[in-house]
Amino acid sequence: MDDYKAFKEASVSGLTGSTVTHVNLISSVALVSIALYSTLQTRVYGARTIPFLVSFILLPLPLLLSMTIFANTAAILALLLLVPTAYLYARYPPLDVVIPLPSARPSSTQPPSSGMALVPAITTYRSHMMLMTVLGILAVDFPVFPRALAKCESYGVSLMDLGVGSFVFSNGVVSAIPLLKDSRHLSAPILPKLGDVLRRTIPIIALGLIRVLLVKGTEYPEHETEYGTHWNFFLTLALLPIFQVLLHPLIRTVPASMLGLGVGAFQQIALSLLGLKRYVQTAPRVDLISANKEGIASLIGYLSIHLLGLAMGTLVLPPSPSFFRRLRSGRAVPGDLGMPRQNDKTAIELASYAIVWWVLLGLSSVLGVDEGVSRQTANLPYALWIAAFNTSFILGYLTLDMVFFPGLPHKKPKPSSTAPASGYSTPGAAPPPAGPPPARAPLLLEAINKNALPLFLLANLGTGLVNLSMRTMYAGTVMAMGVLSLYTLVICGVAWGFRRTRVWRL
Repeated sequence: MDDYKAFKEASVSGLTGSTVTHVNLISSVALVSIALYSTLQTRVYGARTIPFLVSFILLPLPLLLSMTIFANTAAILALLLLVPTAYLYARYPPLDVVIPLPSARPSSTQPPSSGMALVPAITTYRSHMMLMTVLGILAVDFPVFPRALAKCESYGVSLMDLGVGSFVFSNGVVSAIPLLKDSRHLSAPILPKLGDVLRRTIPIIALGLIRVLLVKGTEYPEHETEYGTHWNFFLTLALLPIFQVLLHPLIRTVPASMLGLGVGAFQQIALSLLGLKRYVQTAPRVDLISANKEGIASLIGYLSIHLLGLAMGTLVLPPSPSFFRRLRSGRAVPGDLGMPRQNDKTAIELASYAIVWWVLLGLSSVLGVDEGVSRQTANLPYALWIAAFNTSFILGYLTLDMVFFPGLPHKKPKPSSTAPASGYSTPGAAPPPAGPPPARAPLLLEAINKNALPLFLLANLGTGLVNLSMRTMYAGTVMAMGVLSLYTLVICGVAWGFRRTRVWRL
C-alpha cells in the first residue's frame, strides 16, 4: 500500500498543466449541452419537462466525457452535440405557449416588490461549475483523466486549477444577494454581521477539520504542496466570507471590481517584492504556519477572486446591471428589484468586463508578471484568469437564455373589460399572447444548485470510498468510465431525489 500511495502521489506531482485554449474547449461542452437541452425543450413537443435519465445523458454525461475519453478531442464532442442542436433549431419553429393575462395570474406567483427573482443563467452556471468539480475530484484518480488537466505543481493552467478558483468566484457571485436586498447591509455594524457569518461558517470549518483527521487517520494519498500539511479547501471557503464582511466599509465607496483588482495587486506585490513567493517555495515546514504555508499564503489571492465574483454578482443578479451602483448612491428604491430584467444591458456589461479581464490577463503574460498563472499562490494572473473565464461563461449562459427564451414585450396587453378574471374561455374574449416559455434552468441543474454543498460533501465521501476500495491508478478505460458513470449517476440521483428539499441551510 505504501508503494501504491507513493505512486499515486507522484502521479499528481510536478505537473505543469495545459493551455487556456484547451481548458476553454473542454468547458465549452457545457454550453453546447445546454443549447441542445434548450432546443429540445423549446422545439420538440412533449419535451417541456425532460425526465431525469434524459437530463443525465444530455447534461452531466457530456461533461464527464469531455474531461476523460474526449479530453484531447473536446471540439469533436462539442460538434457531435452541436449538429443535432443546429438541425432541430433550424428545422422546427419554437413551440408556442399560452401566457395567462395579467388578471388571470394568481397573486402568489408575482414576485414581491422588494424581492429578487432567480436568474436561470446563474443557476445553470453554478450547477455546471459544481458538476465539473464533483467529476474532477474522482476522475483525476484514474489514468483516463489526462495529467495535463490535474492541478499544477506551481505554475500553469489546468481544468482542476480552474475548478478551485471557479468555486470561490461562484460563491462570490451569490454573496452579493444580501447586499442587493438590503441597502443598509453594507453600513450595518460589523460585529453582528461577523457573528452571523461565523455561525454559518462554523460547520464548514468543522468539515475541514474532520477531513484532516480522516485523511491523516486513513493514510489517504495527499499532495502536501497543494494547500499544506493540515490546510484544505474547506478552510479557505470558510474564511473568505469573514474577510468580505471586514471589507464592507470599503465596498460602500469603492467598486467591488476595483477592490478585487487592488487585493489581487497587493497579493502579487507580496509574492514578487516582499518575499512571499520565496517563502512558499523554499521555507521548511517547522511549525504550524510554515506547515500550511500554501493555504495561508493563497488566502488573499482567493479573496481577490471572491471580490471579483461579488462584482459580477452585483451586475447579473438584480434586474438592472446599474441597480447596485444606484443603491450605493442612494438612488435605488426597494421596488426596483421587482422590475423587468434588462438582460440585454446585463449582457453588454458582462461582455465589457470579460474583455477587460482577458486583456489584463494577456498583458500580465506579455509583461511577465510573476512566472505565469499560479493556483498554488493564487497570484494576480490566476485571479484574472478565473475572472475572465467565469465572466465569459456567465455571459454565455445568459446569451443562451436570451436566444431560446426571449422575454415578452415590456408593454403588457390590456385585458378586455368583458373578459372574466379566471381566464379567456368566454366567447368573444381576446386570447392571451403566445410565445416562448419563460427561461428556467434545467430541473436537474436546479436540483444540484439547491443542495450544492451537501452534494459536494457526498462527492468527497464517494471519492474516498472508491479510492479505498480499489486501486484507481491501475484501472483500464472501460473500468474507469464505468465507475465514474455510476458515481455521477448516484450524485445526480441524490440531487434529483431531494430536488424539492433544501437539505442544509447555512
